Amino acid sequence: MRIWAKIFSDNHLLRDLVIVKEDRQTTRTKKIFQALEEACMAFDLSIPIWLDANIAEFKRHAKTRFRQDSFVDSIEFDFLELQIIEED
Repeated sequence: MRIWAKIFSDNHLLRDLVIVKEDRQTTRTKKIFQALEEACMAFDLSIPIWLDANIAEFKRHAKTRFRQDSFVDSIEFDFLELQIIEED
């Protein structure tokens, strides 16, 4: 599984990272949570909260955007996007 994490501000891509999860024993959900943690560590961010809207969007499109309301800390960008670009 490959997951693409991107940070946007004013419709411009500021930073991005592709995370590869190859562990066949781990569930899809656990891979997604691990990828989000890795991306947040790489971007030096607190881990956002999965709101109901994020969960629904991710189920429909395999992509979601975490905005300020998902973060405990203040963020200096518009949103963090998490997208699955390749599944096992």
